[in-house]
Amino acid sequence: MSKSGFPENFLWGGATAANQYEGGYLSGGKGLSTLDAITGGSPAKPRMITYKTKDGKIETCARDQALPEGAVGYVDPDQYYPSHVATDFYNHYKEDIALFAEMGFKCFRLSIAWSRICPKGTMEINEEGLAFYDKVFDELLKYGIEPVVTINHFDIPMYLADELDGWSNRKVIDYFLFFCETLFKRYKNKVKYWMTFNEINFLRSWTQIGIHKNDKQAKYQAAHHLFVASAKAVKLGHEINPDFQIGMMVAYIPSYPMSCKPEDVMEAIKFNREQEFYIDVQVKGYYPAHKLKEYERENVVIQKEAGDDEIIREGTVDYIGFSYYMSTVSASNPDQVKYVGGNQMPAVKNPHLQESEWGWAVDPLGLRISLCKLYDRYNVPLFVVENGFGAVDKIEADGTIQDDYRIDYFSKHIAAMKEAVELDGVDLIGYTPWGCIDVVSSGTGEMKKRYGFIHVDMDDEGHGTLNRSRKQSFYWYKQLIAANGEQEK
Repeated sequence: MSKSGFPENFLWGGATAANQYEGGYLSGGKGLSTLDAITGGSPAKPRMITYKTKDGKIETCARDQALPEGAVGYVDPDQYYPSHVATDFYNHYKEDIALFAEMGFKCFRLSIAWSRICPKGTMEINEEGLAFYDKVFDELLKYGIEPVVTINHFDIPMYLADELDGWSNRKVIDYFLFFCETLFKRYKNKVKYWMTFNEINFLRSWTQIGIHKNDKQAKYQAAHHLFVASAKAVKLGHEINPDFQIGMMVAYIPSYPMSCKPEDVMEAIKFNREQEFYIDVQVKGYYPAHKLKEYERENVVIQKEAGDDEIIREGTVDYIGFSYYMSTVSASNPDQVKYVGGNQMPAVKNPHLQESEWGWAVDPLGLRISLCKLYDRYNVPLFVVENGFGAVDKIEADGTIQDDYRIDYFSKHIAAMKEAVELDGVDLIGYTPWGCIDVVSSGTGEMKKRYGFIHVDMDDEGHGTLNRSRKQSFYWYKQLIAANGEQEK
């Protein structure tokens, strides 16, 4: 243990996702992904799916709505799709990794585009796609940066969505396992840290998992297939390389009761259970009793094959990766409270907290609370794999970006994280703040909502040079990593 409280081998780094950062749309043999048919948007204008109906008519619907039966994703040449170029890691990976190394990164979290490796998501391999990630991992390792790989991050090959109805179809488990086996064998000496699915509790529609129905039966059946696939992947990965550390990833938003009124406390319990359900299955290895009771009440019947429960029990993960951006509040009278924006959902306003420009509650202590809750409940290593502050950055006349607001956000959250390690004894692997370089916003599809330490010249309509430049926070984070999290009082 260093004097800062963080272990000497603590993994400081940053996080991205292929569909928001990589670009390279259809380059090098890549196939279509569901997110390739999702338009840009804004807080006032939802991102849309473009699709074709059974009779060939081109239509659109909001990103989290269900597509009509028989509809297929469609890339309209008259629309702008942020994922197609994103911020172009595909052509800038050497430059970007050099900048990460300059900051002193110990690790870099990225996702692998399934349709770059298996263009249709089936058992056909695109060697050019594998070679691209070989080059990325070699470049990272050249600088001593540990790759942290999310196997699937918020999308599915479009063919599997359109032809098989995505994760509602059990066949997709086998295709995913083929994808995992390909990765595990190819990169077994280059990658140690893996996560199966990004924010598994937010996988709910055609956009993320290819399903055409969004009712509870459809979503929870798909979730069961995801659980089985994840458990099988964990077991397979450990067989290929026993040194692999394979985790899960959840969006963790702790909810506080609006008051000490027992009804408010019960509502907070219900809210937190919805996130913890996904962790329970993947860490404890079984469905919690409250979820089974919910299934009974809601007439949800999960179709299982013989051995599924044993697979889930045997395929528990090595660690919990989670995103933390905000907290929320639960109230027994939801029609009488104020709401603000939130991460993938509306959130009840906490009168004790300020919000970002996008309505996200800024709650550094909530990160310590989350770490304590998760470690007390599960007693496995934790990894904060997303945390960050979206804001509009101003470029000064001299070209600098003075993002003190971002530095203030990170400084307070890292201080809270340090307390969780130093005072509460939480076993924490590392910290990879979201969008260490500017990426397309997942929620709104914007570029002006920026998270990065590195600015990328690109606007909301896809115009710009893609030139990279360092923000003030770049130099701050570099110093923080060099001091292993120690900050001046």
